Parts: sequence; C-alpha cells; structure tokens
Amino acid sequence: MRHLLSAADLDLAEAVRVLDTAGQMAATQAREIKKLPTLRGRTVVNLFFEDSTRTRISFETAAKRLSADVINFSAKGSSVSKGESLKDTALTLQAMGADAVVIRHQSSGAPHTLARSGWTHGAVVNAGDGTHQHPTQALLDAFTLRRHLVGDGGRADVSGRDLAGLKVAIVGDVLHSRVARSNVQLLHTLGAEVTLVAPPTLVPVGVGAWPARVSYHLDEVVEEVQPDAIMMLRVQRERMSSAGGGFFPSPLEYTRGYGLDARRLAAMPQHAIVLHPGPMNRGLEISADAADSPRAVIVEQVANGVAVRMAVLYLLLAGAGAGAVTGGGSGTTTGSGPVVDETKAEA
Repeated sequence: MRHLLSAADLDLAEAVRVLDTAGQMAATQAREIKKLPTLRGRTVVNLFFEDSTRTRISFETAAKRLSADVINFSAKGSSVSKGESLKDTALTLQAMGADAVVIRHQSSGAPHTLARSGWTHGAVVNAGDGTHQHPTQALLDAFTLRRHLVGDGGRADVSGRDLAGLKVAIVGDVLHSRVARSNVQLLHTLGAEVTLVAPPTLVPVGVGAWPARVSYHLDEVVEEVQPDAIMMLRVQRERMSSAGGGFFPSPLEYTRGYGLDARRLAAMPQHAIVLHPGPMNRGLEISADAADSPRAVIVEQVANGVAVRMAVLYLLLAGAGAGAVTGGGSGTTTGSGPVVDETKAEA
C-alpha cells in the first residue's frame, strides 16, 4: 500500500519509523533555514470538503518545507458547491498532475474510496473523514507523548522506541471523535494502555471491541489509573442539536463530570501531561487553568504536527527507497539516510 488512510494500517515497525523520521524532520525545523529540497518538483493537493484551519495549514506548511508545490482546494466556492462529484474533482486533480492528495471529508470512508477507485494515481493521505479516522493527528499525539514520557522524560534519545507501559486516558466526546478512534488504534499498536472516559451517551456502540478500557468516571480514573497523559476531546456541538442533542443535560453538568480543571490536574501524577487536538472549548471540556498549565503540551502538538506530516509526505513521495508508510511492510528502508543527506545539502 502507498497511502495513509487509517491508524490501523500501521504496524509497530511502520509507526515507529514514521515517528523516527518525524524526529529528524523536527530537528531541521530548529534551524534558521527550515526548507529541505526533498520533494522539489512534486505537487501536493490539499482537498478539503470540510472546514479546517489547523490541519490544512499544517499540511500546507509541511509540504512547502519539503519544497513541494501546493494547491489548496476548498469545497466552498468551488465547482463542488455546484454539484460536482468527488470523482470528477479527483479526475481534474489527476489531470493537473497531483502526486499526493490530502483529503478531509465529512463522509466517513471518502479517502478510502478515493484511494481505491483509480481516480487518482497519487498517494492519498486521510486528513480526517467524518467520525472515522484522523491518522496524522494520532501520529503527532504519539510523537508528543514519546518526546515527553519516554527515555528519561524525553532527555534521552527515543529513536526506535515505542510507548510500551504508558497509560493514557482519552476523555470526552468519544462518540463523534475520529481523533479518539485513531489514537486508540495507534496507541495500542505502540504498546500504551488506553482508558476511554465519557458519559454513557457519548460512548459508541461496539466500543467493547476496541483495545481500550471504558470508564464513566473521570475522578476514579485519575485516582486509580494515575495516567501518564490525559487527552481531552473537544465536545463536537456542531454534530449535536442546539440543545445538546440529549447527549448530556447541560454544559455545566458535563464540565462537573468530565472537564479537566485545576483540582483534577493537581490529582494527576507530577510527570503527567495534558493534550488536546484543538480547537478547545475553554470552560467546557477544559478549564483555562488546565489549558494554560505548564503541563499542557497543546501548542507543542501543533508544532509537532508539521514535523509528523513532513515525515508522512516524505515517506510516501520521496521515491521507492523510502518504502511504504502503510500496510504490507514491504518497505524496509527507514528513510533516515536521505533526510540527513538533504539536510546537509541545505545547510
């Protein structure tokens, strides 16, 4: 396979390889000149059928840092708003010579359809589809966790390391969250123990088959599990009715039961960190005290997202020597050599 469609497609070796490559990319971003020549002459299309700011800008920045040409396509104001189908849009982009298509779509499964339809010959990267998957978000979360919690608290070299033994609590609107689904799969692959915490109305049907524990009580999880990291999920009110859709009685009730505040933050282990995929609903799933705490790595997640997406685009597009990012395990080259060589070329 030569696409990144789901966190479940990555085995342990492939996931660690992406994280290691992202580490090398992050090192280049600390320099004054951040651009690498790796993807010069390649074209990356950001095909966004759903509103996004962070993810689209992150992918655009990643592609440009690798010297790729970038085309941003938004459904609003385009021929899609006039009724053009995904197929016709994809065929148009293929005719323009797209080497990779980064797609966000409101319908679960749309990236898989695009990748397997033959409408485009380029690599397809899932940037979020409905309530299904968001694999690069899971990768950047894992990269952040590894940096802070593995290898003497991030002070030692973590190359080649997984997340074995770490305990991660994912809290909030699991029902509507593609971030939760991707993180459960990837964190399990990397060896972490995952606990999902949510009100019963925000837990998906069939969650018993997921490789994670389920709890309905955040205070119990903080006290008994003592998680190394808590990942707060955004309450996706746009997927509910204006009255909350009956998922919880009121915002105040939700905050009391499942919001991360100063009290719960103080009850966490001293080394524990706080993550959030953004954008945050301050005062709902997370308080200002927790969001602005030194233990919150939310802004760092954004920076790490650029490095991770650089790594994904590099591994998909830098040629046969880079191997595949997902599935099959056919590629065995780590890609570390080309990154190092081209970094020197730009120094």
